[in-house]
Amino acid sequence: MSASSRYLLPCAVSATAAVVSLSSCAQKSDGGDGSVRVTASDSKCEVSRTQFPAGHVTVSIENTGSKVTEVYVLFPDDRIAAERENIGPGTKSSITTEIKSGEYRIACKPGMKGDGIRQKVTVTGRNAAAKRSPEADRAVAAYRSYVLAQAEQTLPRAQAFADAVKAGDVARAKKLYAPSRIGWERTEPVAESFGDIDPKVDVREDGLEAGQDPATDWTGWHRLEKALWQGGKIGAREKELADRLMSDLNTWVKKVGAAEITPTSMANGAKSLLDEVARNKVTGEEERHSHTDLVDFKGNLEGARQSYELLKPVASRNDIGLTRELDSQFVALSQLLEKFRTGGDYTYASYDTVTAPQRKELSDRVNALAEPLSKLAAAVVK
Repeated sequence: MSASSRYLLPCAVSATAAVVSLSSCAQKSDGGDGSVRVTASDSKCEVSRTQFPAGHVTVSIENTGSKVTEVYVLFPDDRIAAERENIGPGTKSSITTEIKSGEYRIACKPGMKGDGIRQKVTVTGRNAAAKRSPEADRAVAAYRSYVLAQAEQTLPRAQAFADAVKAGDVARAKKLYAPSRIGWERTEPVAESFGDIDPKVDVREDGLEAGQDPATDWTGWHRLEKALWQGGKIGAREKELADRLMSDLNTWVKKVGAAEITPTSMANGAKSLLDEVARNKVTGEEERHSHTDLVDFKGNLEGARQSYELLKPVASRNDIGLTRELDSQFVALSQLLEKFRTGGDYTYASYDTVTAPQRKELSDRVNALAEPLSKLAAAVVK
């Protein structure tokens, strides 16, 4: 998957191609709407203004190219301030976010690979805290606790998997592989926001950057997945990588407590999780050797639903129609996924046994949920 997480008052959005509308919510830049026009194509990422005020941001994107693209707002060290993935050719998307003053990069990634085409931007002004309702504050606090719990629960599961690898027990390692990833899949946008952790623990072979050698530079779960299912052998390198995985996951757990979480980052993270399902799980690309994609699917769906349920008291006050639609779509997708359960909570059919029509049904359901979920961030800040 791509290093892919994640803020609030929707300002007026132009209907023209790829508009980033920005407002400090207390004042408007240059006496206008503070808009920055961005055109994302196969070869350009055009930004009409390189300075705009700190505060609440609505990013409206149009992909004018021929490739699926992603658009990121990045800190200088490549941490993600905001993102929208899986933007199809000729389609539009939007992000509602909160950005502090400082230097950033707006990056368009045609083909969803590489560092992207980048433009430097400067966000100016005071970093006044966004006003939130008590419900929004409670949602943020509860989600932070949830993320921390998921990270901490991942360590013993991952350690059991790593221990099986180091013991050379292929059968046990295979059994423990998918459960070791559940906490990560539930909170993936927060993990990805750190920038450097995701490429170490969750990159697939085709996600390596140009010049990286799979034999020496590929680490993490999917490197071990390939060894277990394709080769069926555990050597010295795999045992070393098991220890490396635990070291990287411990670093992740230490960083999680410092993650910046806002109501819009929660909402955007929920949408990002559905994008992950659409791009990697439904296609079978995520777990191409183990075929445990439906376990990851379940984790992503649970994480998205947790964010939504915590934000629902705020969103329902602002847009009751949206929350009713989201309630319905979450139930429908969860019920469909349950048809593929073969045992306990995280025992699902091997994805290579899921037929093309079944995959299409799953894809259609994911898309039906993703569309209203893309409006959640705007709803929590109306």
